[in-house]
Amino acid sequence: MPMDARKQRILEAIVALYADEGAPIGSGLLASYFDMALSSATLRNEMAALTRLGLLEQPHTSAGRVPSPQGYRYYLDTLIAAPGSAPLSEADRRRVDGCFPAIDAEPEKLAQSAARALAELTGCAAAVTTPQAPDLCIAHFEVVQVGRNSAAILAVTSAGGVRTRAVRVDTGLSAADAAALARLLNQELAFIAPQDLDPRRLAAITASAGPGLAPVVQAARELVCTGPQTYLEGPQNLARMPDARQNLAALLEIFADSGAAARLIEPRGDGITATLGEDIVPPMPGLCVVSKRYLAGGGLRGSVALIGSNRMPYRRLIPVLGYFAARLGQSMAGNKQEDTP
Repeated sequence: MPMDARKQRILEAIVALYADEGAPIGSGLLASYFDMALSSATLRNEMAALTRLGLLEQPHTSAGRVPSPQGYRYYLDTLIAAPGSAPLSEADRRRVDGCFPAIDAEPEKLAQSAARALAELTGCAAAVTTPQAPDLCIAHFEVVQVGRNSAAILAVTSAGGVRTRAVRVDTGLSAADAAALARLLNQELAFIAPQDLDPRRLAAITASAGPGLAPVVQAARELVCTGPQTYLEGPQNLARMPDARQNLAALLEIFADSGAAARLIEPRGDGITATLGEDIVPPMPGLCVVSKRYLAGGGLRGSVALIGSNRMPYRRLIPVLGYFAARLGQSMAGNKQEDTP
């Protein structure tokens, strides 16, 4: 049975109406949506055909229809692939632009603040990763004495970002110790890929550092091996979504592991990616993750995502996410461009 243009329009209408109504959609409501251009009898026949195609479901014999997971996949693939099918409103453009002027430019703070702003803007949960590149490494270390028994390790990445760790040194740390440690770390760990930092090499560096200074070397190792950080904001919004809230505990468990969270929201390619909860491991029926890559310059890139009910208003939120990702990339790159297309 072919999926013709009329069936596609009816499926799109049912997705939109179900997002608003939260209840199965009958032929009468659908006829009103089309301003009576199609009769209820024709709509019932087309809805029955869409059900046979697996794109709609009928929760009860006498009830209307709701989109099935397969129906949502078809709808989202069609919507995302169609150029210009969901334009960004001028009001949403202004709201997104207003999110960035007051946000701290430091990457970790910017990522977390951007996730919070996107969650507040959309009413969904939102997640953002810090920017990363395949060949990113630590270019320079500094060790700073902070009191008699504490040290701060600062690492400047090859992209110009800064990572820090603070450690306690029970044996004490002098300014001379800090300077010597910085020289050692720059000699042994600068421009080293994480996969090249094997236990034998780390043991040799620790031995060279001297007694009691292993915590500083360990902190430097963590800075070398740090992957992208992933920030989730607005999970309380999911608690207000009947279709999504049963997945909240499983979702929070994934976000307890920054690497697993980054993999969950990583888009496929440069466009928008929509992943239904049925396709997540473990499955989270009723949930949808819509993600987009942002480009921060210098080969750096990260991910930004909306997480919500599969009944979210996609036609509005997908262009909001795309524009937000572009503005986030500009902010991460230190640009204040006002005319993003």
